[in-house]
Amino acid sequence: MTSEDLTGQARGRHVKAIVPGSFDPITKGHLDVIERAHKVFDEVLVAVGRNSMKQGQMFDGAERMELVREATAHIPGVQVGMIEGLLVDYAKAQGCGVIVKGLRFASDFDYELQMAHINTHVSGIETVFLPAGGPYATISSTMMREIANYGGDVSEFVTRNVAEAIARKVAQRGER
Repeated sequence: MTSEDLTGQARGRHVKAIVPGSFDPITKGHLDVIERAHKVFDEVLVAVGRNSMKQGQMFDGAERMELVREATAHIPGVQVGMIEGLLVDYAKAQGCGVIVKGLRFASDFDYELQMAHINTHVSGIETVFLPAGGPYATISSTMMREIANYGGDVSEFVTRNVAEAIARKVAQRGER
């Protein structure tokens, strides 16, 4: 089966997928999932949101939006938006028929499966899971913030624009 077989075009439909996340910061692991979703779906919307369960955000919403736009600029047709309210409400408003989530570990699957079930139940929108791949399969934004806050180099795991923004943010915090 080719990726073309999986797209809406193979069925005569246009399918727009949403790849949501807090992206604080966006990592090369996130980019891998976004690039792979772009190969499978006709359109991809990267949706930046605030996860109420995560503490210690490094970047505000506007900063994260800009970092995601810059990091995905090489992927033709990928859009970036800010989630306001529930993901499924935003996805429907944007015309997205599929939610794409990247999975690293079994614990990710346990949580994301619960979310997928409830999202489908309340909205009818299906969730597709993409396993994390390559050398960035186990990295997380939380790890990047932790390493950077202690002066470590995260440039191998994020794009240049993100590494520079992290360095500026850490330097600003150190000046206070």
